[in-house]
Amino acid sequence: MLAVIGGSGMAQLPCLEISHRQIIRTPYGEPSGPLTFGKINNHEIVFLARHGHGHIIPPHAVNYRANIWALNSLKPKHVIAVAAVGGIHADFKPGMLVIPDQIIDYTYGRKFTFFEGTEQPITYTDFTYPYCQITRDYILEAAKQANEAVIDGGVYAATQGPRLETAAEINRLERDGADMVGMTGMPEVALAKELGLCYATIAVVANHAAGRGSSVLAIPLAEVYAILEKAMVNVRNILQQAAKYNGN
Repeated sequence: MLAVIGGSGMAQLPCLEISHRQIIRTPYGEPSGPLTFGKINNHEIVFLARHGHGHIIPPHAVNYRANIWALNSLKPKHVIAVAAVGGIHADFKPGMLVIPDQIIDYTYGRKFTFFEGTEQPITYTDFTYPYCQITRDYILEAAKQANEAVIDGGVYAATQGPRLETAAEINRLERDGADMVGMTGMPEVALAKELGLCYATIAVVANHAAGRGSSVLAIPLAEVYAILEKAMVNVRNILQQAAKYNGN
């Protein structure tokens, strides 16, 4: 089974032939919404909208632990997370798709681990390579089969949100080595790593980050949504190809 987490611009998966929806209870509360089950190209898919039905849950309020726990209970072979980002690197232009290979965490106050409390021993998770390389290769091959261009690799800066960043903050992120900025990468990938899930991200560059590009005075949000809508077609093409050989 392939699991897909939809972010901004992907509250549903139109290419999915839905069979049923299911609410999964977890020790960490309820996920963002019911999990949607169905098939793409006759292969089983489960879909979860990260921000809930109607895109109502802001990034800092997402119950990441419940979401990842619920998906893990289904034992998917791969988890593909779709996330909108702002492009910091000059080559990361609006509309492009990136498969990040590293992440820097700037979030705070989020429930970021399953290993807490005095009733269990301290557990350390190797986070040298946060994204599953097997799943990254799987996405890259699907993109190739779908004839969709993607950038292989990049550093994702995860910020708190829901506000966007200042130009000075983006300058700092660039000095830190970040290529793109988003609000949902952490702790999602870390939680997946703790449970041993094969997890990777398709990052959709929705806009130039603050102070970048031609619109240096402000980020044109109306244009962002139009870019996302168009880019999600490319993402769906990749997911459809991924579903074809998910069982291999």
